[in-house]
Amino acid sequence: MTATRAVARWLGVLLLAGALASAAAHAADPAPALAGAPLLKALRDGGYILYFRHTATDFSQNDANMEGFDDCARQRNLTEAGRAEARAIGAAIRSLGIPIGNVLASPYCRTRETAELIFGRYQAAPEARGGPARAEADRYAELKLLFGRRVEGRVNLAIASHGNPFAAIAGGPYLAEGEAAVVEPLGDTGFRVVARIRKEEWTTLSPR
Repeated sequence: MTATRAVARWLGVLLLAGALASAAAHAADPAPALAGAPLLKALRDGGYILYFRHTATDFSQNDANMEGFDDCARQRNLTEAGRAEARAIGAAIRSLGIPIGNVLASPYCRTRETAELIFGRYQAAPEARGGPARAEADRYAELKLLFGRRVEGRVNLAIASHGNPFAAIAGGPYLAEGEAAVVEPLGDTGFRVVARIRKEEWTTLSPR
């Protein structure tokens, strides 16, 4: 290799390293956080996605032997405490005047029941969950696209789902049971998470 080619090669390596470092730094930039009154105002204005992990469940149960999504007896289900949590979240959202448009739920019984108890309605949506039948890289591709799709009509889209799908496409920390992530769709450029609301924090949002 000639000296000229060696220099050119090293310059190329340095430029690539610089570009990667710049991209990594950009990706690590935290999204602007919303909390309290600014968060409530944003949600009242609409255009966001409220992504809920289902409320408290009975971990002595599991889904290993279920024969379909309607086979609730062979799934992990909400506890009575989880049902009370969902009702309380729903009451808080209504009292805060947060407009909700469509409500999507993973087809599992615990997520559908969470949606029903919070919002009084839901549409079962496989894209809210993903599934092992898909290639791992594409498992949550539809949910990721949904996160980027702008919400029209000055309402918010609600999704009741699970912890794993959210962690896979948005990163950690893991959502607790009953916790919601507030997602801002950005269209073709994706989405950003602007807030997280634990199940007991809805009443702390200032109405002023």
